[in-house]
Amino acid sequence: MPVTRDPALPATGRPDAPAPRRKRAGGSPWRCLRTPSMRRWSVANLVSNAGTWMQLTVQNLLVLQVTGSAAATGLSLAVQAGPGLLLGVLGGAAVDRWPRKVTAAVSQGVLGLVAFSTAALIGLDLLSMPVLLLLAAVTGIVNTIDGPATALLGNDLVPEKDVPSAIALGSMVHSAGRLTGTALAAVAVGTLGTSSAYVANGLSFLFVAAVIPTLKPAAHALGEQGGTIPVRGPSRRPTAKGPAPAVREDAASSGARAGLSYFMSRPRLVALAGITGLSSVFGRNYQLTLAVLVVGPMHAQESDFGPVSTVLAVGGVLGALLAGRLLNPTVRLVGVLAACGGLLQAAAGLSPGLVVLVLLVIPMAVVESVSDTAGATVLQTDPSPQMRGRVLGVWRSAGTAWGLAGPPLLGLLMEFAGARVTLVSGGLLIAGAVVCGGLRHRSLTRRRTVPTPVLVPTAPTPQAALSHAS
Repeated sequence: MPVTRDPALPATGRPDAPAPRRKRAGGSPWRCLRTPSMRRWSVANLVSNAGTWMQLTVQNLLVLQVTGSAAATGLSLAVQAGPGLLLGVLGGAAVDRWPRKVTAAVSQGVLGLVAFSTAALIGLDLLSMPVLLLLAAVTGIVNTIDGPATALLGNDLVPEKDVPSAIALGSMVHSAGRLTGTALAAVAVGTLGTSSAYVANGLSFLFVAAVIPTLKPAAHALGEQGGTIPVRGPSRRPTAKGPAPAVREDAASSGARAGLSYFMSRPRLVALAGITGLSSVFGRNYQLTLAVLVVGPMHAQESDFGPVSTVLAVGGVLGALLAGRLLNPTVRLVGVLAACGGLLQAAAGLSPGLVVLVLLVIPMAVVESVSDTAGATVLQTDPSPQMRGRVLGVWRSAGTAWGLAGPPLLGLLMEFAGARVTLVSGGLLIAGAVVCGGLRHRSLTRRRTVPTPVLVPTAPTPQAALSHAS
């Protein structure tokens, strides 16, 4: 007679046998690289970032060569950033409606064509300021689609629990690409000329476009890449307040206005935008504020800012490594990190010398990097899959707005109040606003959860009835 094993027992069949040890979920910050498609995408992303930073490194020099005006350099940057402010929501809506892999590949190809065209115009000495501004505007318009498409495509390649690891890896790849591209730009321009940086960037775009068709989405992303989304019920992704609301993919919800309405209807996304916007306007711009602090109140040389800048980059990489271990980051975590970053910024503003400043810059950079990864994870996983492109489009418009507002505002504050006052007041404002927002949220939550007492009438006792009758 065959022996049947009790399914409640361990695999060995003995009641006292230890259960098999499970592998720790999350664990390594590199866990997303277990997916072959993610490994290919990371290599392509590194090549693309290096090429982009090669071009950005020489772009300002090119404008100065063409016009001889520093104001024209700022104008070219504004023209390139402008479409993100005005058309970000429309670009996100397009990403939700079009097949994601095709969208990303085509946008990469168009950006490569722009880079090659710029290189040809430089080589033929035909590049003028109007043409340069036109090319910058085209780049900005394409980026409103390419940005959310490539971000969501990278997340689609790994299991949903590994999305924080993928975002953290992307941050590290960005930092590595920045360092590599900046170094390569100096070599390329010195040996081959300015146009070589644009040629290299064009080749990097084509490389990414060639890799995209080989990528295989993870199981959770099948059927959720733009253009193939069926009408469905509530999202299966659990949230703190139950399942996400159902979103129908019809004419009423396919436009940019629906994306903005959806964003504003999600309290977590609105809170995340408030925290990030406040931190970006009154903090974060350390390359500006700390540079002024070093050469101003600290009376150091401009070259002394080099160690501070290097420590900022190293701290960002360390923060990305730490953030890769996150499994389910929340807006509350982003708020706590923003408050800690604000207090560290205030302490940096009071630092007496360069050594103390460097010691404070390390945790500042780590906190900023972890906060960015946690916020990006919430932003890219909290919305329903059908709306993620539009949510990223709304975020791009908002991010461009506070990105453009932050440096001029901080510059004015430092001009009138000084670097120390600007750093201290900005840091305390961030920390205080986050704490007040958290206390208000807790108060509202308690009001919703405290039950209202209900008076239930009871029958009188016999003694009470006799007493009433007498």
